[in-house]
Amino acid sequence: MNYQISTNGKPAYLQLYESLRNDMEHGVFPYGTKLPSKRMLAEETGVSVITVQHAYAILCEEGYIESRQRSGYFVSYRDSEFVPVAEGNQVQRLLEKTTPHTHKKSEFPFSVLAKTMRKVLLDYNKEILIKSPNKGCAELRAAISAYVKRSNGITVKPEQIVIGSGAEYLYSLIVQLLGENRVFALEDPSYEKIRKVYEANGVLCEMLCLGQDGILSSALEKSKASVLHVTPFHSYPSGVSAGVSKRLEYLNWARTRNGYIIEDNYDSELTVSMKHEDTLFSMEENAPVLYLNTFSHTIAPSMRVGYMMLPEGLLDLFEERLGFYSCTVPVFEQYVLAELINSGDFERHINRVRRERRKEK
Repeated sequence: MNYQISTNGKPAYLQLYESLRNDMEHGVFPYGTKLPSKRMLAEETGVSVITVQHAYAILCEEGYIESRQRSGYFVSYRDSEFVPVAEGNQVQRLLEKTTPHTHKKSEFPFSVLAKTMRKVLLDYNKEILIKSPNKGCAELRAAISAYVKRSNGITVKPEQIVIGSGAEYLYSLIVQLLGENRVFALEDPSYEKIRKVYEANGVLCEMLCLGQDGILSSALEKSKASVLHVTPFHSYPSGVSAGVSKRLEYLNWARTRNGYIIEDNYDSELTVSMKHEDTLFSMEENAPVLYLNTFSHTIAPSMRVGYMMLPEGLLDLFEERLGFYSCTVPVFEQYVLAELINSGDFERHINRVRRERRKEK
């Protein structure tokens, strides 16, 4: 093991994390391999034990490795080979051990929001009265495109982004886009309203049992669905997060069925991790993934604004089937959100909440 930690401005723990992750993904450390102790790796790389501990903690959070008491750290990452997680009664025990996810206010500073609203009124004047383009204002879509690149490493063009009045509205658009004749698979348990919205749109839903690391492999294999709706990070109400191997399994599932994944990522921004989770949307080029997120959780429940990122392969179909739909979000709110993102106020708020949650943990 010969990792070079440079002084290029990137934190040492992230450099070490990326080097270890890259080696695991390329088979240098196969599944089940025991990693060097924190002290040994610190001596070999010339960093502190705390730095190694931080890198290992992120790898644990993402499912690349697992910590075994008094034994050390072992590789749990698999590429193409997936092992079903525990089934039967053990599933219930696993879920009972999981800390339920709770909806906690993000407490966006009202003074910042009010200041931004006044600025938008002054800067845009009567332009806020103009009808929005059908997919949403160019300013907001460009701001979101730049933001997800900075925060999640997601490369997406503004024309792939659709703005709508919250996740429930976007769920309805997805049904119309993909067709109601498909079976949609959902996590069990999951946020009940998701199923209700799909069923209200004429979709047959199939509930797939969750284990400790995501949907059980056996449930995925038996499913008749061709659309999979998942919340890979902090699924509600179980709090279960899918590790990297399970996320790759989801992508493989979609490919083999010529299907699609709906990635509901509403809570990922407020993670206590020092880095953001890898999204299904960004894990593979042109992945068959429709990514959803909203601002109602990160700013305020009354901010009924969500956005959907489409794979490029669905853009023509979207224009054909839904291109005539008018955007359901007022232009004023879109300009306010664009200004919050472009000014850095939104990301400063996200970072502040994440720091506070880490202190509470």
